[in-house]
Amino acid sequence: MNLNENSTILGTSKESFIRLRILIHGVAEWVELNNDNIIDLQSVSRVYTMGEIEVHALRGVSLGIKRGQAIGIMGPSGSGKTTLLNLIGALDRPTQGRVIIDNVDITNMTEGELTNVRRDKISYVFQFFNLLPVLTAYENVELPLLIAGVDEDARKERVDHLISLVGLAERAEHRPDELSGGEQQRIAIARALAKPEGSASSI
Repeated sequence: MNLNENSTILGTSKESFIRLRILIHGVAEWVELNNDNIIDLQSVSRVYTMGEIEVHALRGVSLGIKRGQAIGIMGPSGSGKTTLLNLIGALDRPTQGRVIIDNVDITNMTEGELTNVRRDKISYVFQFFNLLPVLTAYENVELPLLIAGVDEDARKERVDHLISLVGLAERAEHRPDELSGGEQQRIAIARALAKPEGSASSI
């Protein structure tokens, strides 16, 4: 379960197109670690214990992602993709190394602190949407802002902007079961972007 020779990280930015092949011994090196990065992984390893067996899911991965950069992680089943994303998404902790999100080291944070990081800094777009069926499209997008305590006027402005951004302003009052699969996915994307202005994932 190591990132192996078949795993590839693809990156795009305004400045460059980067293709990084993971070294055969499972060590990824992309050394652009600096304060301009929104995500830094520094020599990260993750070991799982399964009975008497230790499974090395990641070995010494270093990765820097700049704000505004789009990254795709590809590889065969068991190559460590999900483990890597769980560490970046503050859902898991590394066995060794450091995870830094928006210049804040989250490696040794408490569960409560990690919850705040996920709320304020990180968004997820799920494969199966995970929209709340009793809420309208508008209310689904609004929910993260309600949780963050954003005032009503600012919420309305932000939600209206995001729903228009994904081209569904006319469907805002429809519930998920009244939307097509593609429309539900676009609402899920709008919800993922619904962070207070100035947060790491805001647009």
